[in-house]
Amino acid sequence: MNKNKALVVFSGGQDSTTCLFWAKRAFKHVYALSFRYGQKHEKEVELAREIARKAGVDFGVMDVPLIGRLGHNALTDTSMPMDEQIPDGAFCPNTFVPGRNLFFLSIAAVYAREQGINHLVTGVSQTDYSGYPDCRDSFIRSLNVTLNLAMDEQFVIHTPLMWLDKAETWALADELGVLDLVRHDTLTCYNGIPGDGCGHCPACKLRREGLEKYLLMKNKEL
Repeated sequence: MNKNKALVVFSGGQDSTTCLFWAKRAFKHVYALSFRYGQKHEKEVELAREIARKAGVDFGVMDVPLIGRLGHNALTDTSMPMDEQIPDGAFCPNTFVPGRNLFFLSIAAVYAREQGINHLVTGVSQTDYSGYPDCRDSFIRSLNVTLNLAMDEQFVIHTPLMWLDKAETWALADELGVLDLVRHDTLTCYNGIPGDGCGHCPACKLRREGLEKYLLMKNKEL
């Protein structure tokens, strides 16, 4: 496999967009792969396509509605009110889509294998992750071993944001020269509102708090 190639699991949100440009700096050839899985904020896929065009990377989309049908969650069930914070006694908000990153990375690995790619990039983070278990470092490490055994390949899953909080993720986007693009052109909001989003869903809260913290630190340095 070509070590100059990387495939980014790309949603068009803050984290995956930052990872896309991180990958462009680290690898010669970068590909982006998005997924439609019945998410309410499916508009993210079209924004992802446009960001990939601006970045000059190849873009692909996989339709995997089964992911949205298997579990009961607020991202794919229009009748379920969305948690704005983790309820008492729960490990994460009801926006958790069971198995999502497991499916995404497994499909991405098969896709990458066919393209001669062994580097996979994903924007998961254990520092700011809303309690989602499939964003933890232990899961990524375990899946990396499993994928290699399943296909007799040597995939490497890169997680540039794993130990960064949202303020540090904003700092990385700024370092990569894409702070404005990430702030205005990405879609992180679970209610489908680009840019700063609705301000109420879990994703928007993390994003806004991180941005405010980063801008405060940046202004102090000026």
